[in-house]
Amino acid sequence: MGSVKQFQVTFDCAEPERVARFWCEVLGYVIPPPPEGFASWAEFDRSLPADHRGAAFACVDPTGVGPRLFFQRVPEGKVVKNRVHLDVRVGTGLVGEERLAALQAERERLEALGATCVQVLLADEFNESCIPMLDVEGNEFCID
Repeated sequence: MGSVKQFQVTFDCAEPERVARFWCEVLGYVIPPPPEGFASWAEFDRSLPADHRGAAFACVDPTGVGPRLFFQRVPEGKVVKNRVHLDVRVGTGLVGEERLAALQAERERLEALGATCVQVLLADEFNESCIPMLDVEGNEFCID
């Protein structure tokens, strides 16, 4: 059996820092320290050639358990549905009305950060409730 590999999740976006800061708030992630020799990421960014400024940003799980999230600027906008998305797991272990209340509370918190609710999917005989949403640039994710 092979060894477990570390990975990061990369987002294509128009405004990397804005999207990274949104996901920091969603997940409790933090912005890592700037590279050695720089007092801030803004100072590091100013040291780059003009066409590279603001082109990338990252955030990390402060516990070191979750994957690094990397955000890179791309020229094209989002056109179709994501093939991969994040599930923000706030209802794990909860069922019925208790689960739905936890999902709705998180939905309200994320809408205040700029997310958009797509719909509320209520539990049926096969699945528990979940809430598909869009981040600040229209990338799909679910509150699960």
